[in-house]
Amino acid sequence: QPNSGARAMKLVSGIHHVSILVGDTERSLGFYRNILGLEVNPSRPDLGYPGAWLWAGQQQIHLLELKTGEKPDRLDIHGGRDRHMALMINDLDTLSESLEVAGVAYTRSRSGRRAIFFRDPDGNAIECVEMKPCGPGS
Repeated sequence: QPNSGARAMKLVSGIHHVSILVGDTERSLGFYRNILGLEVNPSRPDLGYPGAWLWAGQQQIHLLELKTGEKPDRLDIHGGRDRHMALMINDLDTLSESLEVAGVAYTRSRSGRRAIFFRDPDGNAIECVEMKPCGPGS
């Protein structure tokens, strides 16, 4: 169904964040802050597990702490605690409909945000965050 794919492609407006699995948040913060010069975003909500958000230009890197031996559940549809990329989209409902038509399972964000998680055909986790346009003409 080429039309549904083309319609979904128009929904993506950019990359919101990329998540990286780390064993020790403080050690990783030392690297990303002190060596790469990234700044911590203090306004991100507490998601109930260790980690940090860093600004990388207009986008963010989300450090997700997993203790030694802990592994993300790669079979779970919900990829929130797995390596993932997060795309900014302008219409979550339209994307949800496209995924349903294509038979792609997804879950809603557990934080209550307007975001969904799903996996691509190779099992890579993707998060899509609804970001409404703002400013003149929007």
